[in-house]
Amino acid sequence: MNFINPKTDFAFKKIFGSADSKDILISFLNAILYEAQPVIEDLEILDPYLAPKIKGVKDTYLDVKAKIGGSKTVIIEMQVLNVESFEKRILYNATKAYSVQLKSGENYNLLNPVIALTITDFQMFEHLETVISRFCINEKNNLVDYLADELEFVFVELPKFDKTLAELETLTDKWIYFMKTARTLRSVPEELGNVPELRKAFTIANEANLDPDELEDLERREIFIQDQRGAITKATRIGIEQGIRQGIEQGIEQGIKQGNVTLIVRQLERSVGLLSPEIQTRIAQLSAQQLQNLGEALLDFASVSDLTTWLQAHNNRQ
Repeated sequence: MNFINPKTDFAFKKIFGSADSKDILISFLNAILYEAQPVIEDLEILDPYLAPKIKGVKDTYLDVKAKIGGSKTVIIEMQVLNVESFEKRILYNATKAYSVQLKSGENYNLLNPVIALTITDFQMFEHLETVISRFCINEKNNLVDYLADELEFVFVELPKFDKTLAELETLTDKWIYFMKTARTLRSVPEELGNVPELRKAFTIANEANLDPDELEDLERREIFIQDQRGAITKATRIGIEQGIRQGIEQGIEQGIKQGNVTLIVRQLERSVGLLSPEIQTRIAQLSAQQLQNLGEALLDFASVSDLTTWLQAHNNRQ
């Protein structure tokens, strides 16, 4: 068997956002948001398109959107590529999902909590070791929560999950393992297949159950992702190469300048005597052109005072 990659937006929506996926999404959200406790018993899968209520505001397309517990909204996004300003997009989508609940003239007490769940195929928080991270609004110094239940941001970083099939213990482990490895599996592992919702997810993800149009859409999406990854890799490589070239050039320049400084200091000490560290520092701060001028002028210096007078005049011109 071949399974579609749940990390692509097409496959993610098909597995978790289809009309027949309610039980799958309930199991997945309980596993990720509530440590596999049966907090969510029912939910409503919503249209993931967020239409702006204010002219000029950006349209938003999410992967999956659901209402849980009758009032709380969960917006879910699977992100494969680490694109610029992605973090701000998450914040924008969450606050937009929160604000569009109200119609003109309605009271703010009608606003209900929003959870923004983001699954990434790259590391977002390198300083954190946990696979799942949770953020809410709090006071900066004392970390006191401010309306903590109103806006919550939950991140699942797939690259940080390194458990093998034999090491899976919880429902949370099993769902993250499914997200990370389903594309590479050729059969349903017994450790995952004993969970009905996961077994159903594998059935939906089975390429044999997709029609030709769906397979074509999936292939186009995977090609696009590979092209984007290639573009990012190439841009990074070019940037590194340019940085190395610039670093070498700057290093050569600095080396030449340091050599000139050392030579001029040696010539000056032969002419006017030992130079203090302060004067040597002032000489080192001169530009390449000024060092060349000093090399010509030092032939006329009779004492250190001549040098300090020259430095004073030329330091003021910088």
